[in-house]
Amino acid sequence: MLVPPQVNIIPLFFLMRELHLINSYSALILPGLFGGLGIFMMRQYFLGLPKDVEESARIDGCNIFETFFKIALPLAMPTVATLALFTFVTTWNSFMWPLIVTNTESMRTLPVGLAIFKGSFREVTLWGQLLACSVICTIPVSGVFLIGKQYFINDIMQGGVKE
Repeated sequence: MLVPPQVNIIPLFFLMRELHLINSYSALILPGLFGGLGIFMMRQYFLGLPKDVEESARIDGCNIFETFFKIALPLAMPTVATLALFTFVTTWNSFMWPLIVTNTESMRTLPVGLAIFKGSFREVTLWGQLLACSVICTIPVSGVFLIGKQYFINDIMQGGVKE
């Protein structure tokens, strides 16, 4: 998590080129799905689960996979939703990676489109139109947050409770 994401850009670009994913949705989505924050959050959550839950499931006859998928993962849904929210917002606001990995206007993301829109008028910047576009760009992020707000609040509340 201490390594800045800019360090990974060149190796990721070469990987995407070798996989023939340049200028595709896969190249925009896949790098955002895997990261240190997600591993750290999920590890910390599962380490915080009481051993009594796992032992109770084992006594009831669950194997390790049933324990994970039927008990631990449903209990982790607030953490999964929080991680999904963080990942979505980070990927949605990403500027440098989509700029590097796309080369057609139809594949550009909204932050890149806003930068192009601002730079397309040499003499004057149309601030009204630019700010209107910026507000439109925030609508999906706000919608995802409103949908996942309850999970996010539950995750914060679970983190503050001590046994």
